[in-house]
Amino acid sequence: MEMRDFRGVRATVLGLGGFGGGVAATRFLATRGARVTVTDMKLKSDLSSSLQQLEGLPIERLVLGSNPVDVLDECQLLVVNPAVNPSHPTLVKARSLGLQVTTEIDLFLQHQRGRIAAVTGSNGKSTTTALLYRFLQAGWNGGRVWLGGNIGISLLEQVDQIEPVDWVVLELSSFQLELLRERRFRPEIGVLTNFSPNHLDWHGTLESYRRAKQQLFAAQRTDDISILPEELECDEQWRVRGRRHVAGCADGGGDGAFFFESQLILRTDHGRREDCVRVEPSSRLPGQHNQRNVAMAACAAWLAGADPECFAEVLKEFRPLPHRLQCVAQGQGLQFWNDSIATTPESAVAAIRHFSGRAIVLAGGYDKGQDLSELSAVIAEHAVGVVLLGQTAGLLKKQIEGQNERGIPLVMAGNFREAFDKAVALRDCGSVVLLSPGCASYDWFRDFRQRGEDFERMAREWSAAE
Repeated sequence: MEMRDFRGVRATVLGLGGFGGGVAATRFLATRGARVTVTDMKLKSDLSSSLQQLEGLPIERLVLGSNPVDVLDECQLLVVNPAVNPSHPTLVKARSLGLQVTTEIDLFLQHQRGRIAAVTGSNGKSTTTALLYRFLQAGWNGGRVWLGGNIGISLLEQVDQIEPVDWVVLELSSFQLELLRERRFRPEIGVLTNFSPNHLDWHGTLESYRRAKQQLFAAQRTDDISILPEELECDEQWRVRGRRHVAGCADGGGDGAFFFESQLILRTDHGRREDCVRVEPSSRLPGQHNQRNVAMAACAAWLAGADPECFAEVLKEFRPLPHRLQCVAQGQGLQFWNDSIATTPESAVAAIRHFSGRAIVLAGGYDKGQDLSELSAVIAEHAVGVVLLGQTAGLLKKQIEGQNERGIPLVMAGNFREAFDKAVALRDCGSVVLLSPGCASYDWFRDFRQRGEDFERMAREWSAAE
């Protein structure tokens, strides 16, 4: 049962976090009269930014550094941070007690009135989401366009401003989709950028991870739009009810968006409607994987009503999101590229191939249980040197050594400062130092942002010292 009136409701927020959703849910509930308890395993010093945003709010209880069982005493509504594992004892107990369990994105969907275009995928979803938002802003004038979700923006506090004609562009993670399973979430436009093993430490199995992603399409109707990557066009595991479109770099003749040289081809209604616009490659969005992101976003925006003639201009002005294959410094004969968002082997593979024969790669990190064999093979084939980091360093070293026919330098580091210094010490081997770890950051860092920020700082300091 959905709650509309929160006055006097005892609500517990499990996981304040530092990414915005926990703060937004807390503010939303407290300003609507709920009696809010907030709990997080992190300490006050780790949550200072989030806590500042709660100042002045009537929070009844704040518990940091632990999740005591009594946070559920008299609780009527549990709001779960998407990063909280389904097996978390507090969440398990809440379900056994029959408590209503929700999330920040679920609260938003309960109260928003706009039209939803949602993006998910193992890689590229933030860039695709941001591009879709910009394409709609520039090329559609039927209402306002809103951006939110896993991209780091909560729309809860603006939810009452969203009108039925507006487009709401959401990035959704597998965690968020899994927790929306019971809601039967239905976006008018659903976009899957790609699919490869990820977050198996959270989902448990590849099949469970796939089912979470498939929630994007599960409740769609036959008049909704489903956009899939070209490699899944004929995959029986990805059947959809909506009008199926495919986006990518090769035109297979069906509906969707495709590149042919510098032309972006847009097609729908079984080929009865087609547009073609000239789109020059952007140096700010290098690599074939970014070309696919552009095709995905353009397909969704066009089908939502945007004029494709504006797409080329948007791409000229588009600034990549932080930590996504950005050149952040150059000096002393080296360019430094920050791709810290590459927390999966597939995303790192794309970046390393783009810089084939030029890159000294910083790779490795937290072990999420992923298969790293392709990453190791691509490093051995395309990198000119590699510095290995974190928990997966030993495994990567063993795999690369078994196929290092070119004899590229292969070194390990005990901390990130050492890793950076060892990478620049290899500058005679190549012209690019590429941070594209292919693994999560949690063993050495708070998150991928901190890892990327540390890399940028070191790169700028080193470059300025020439």
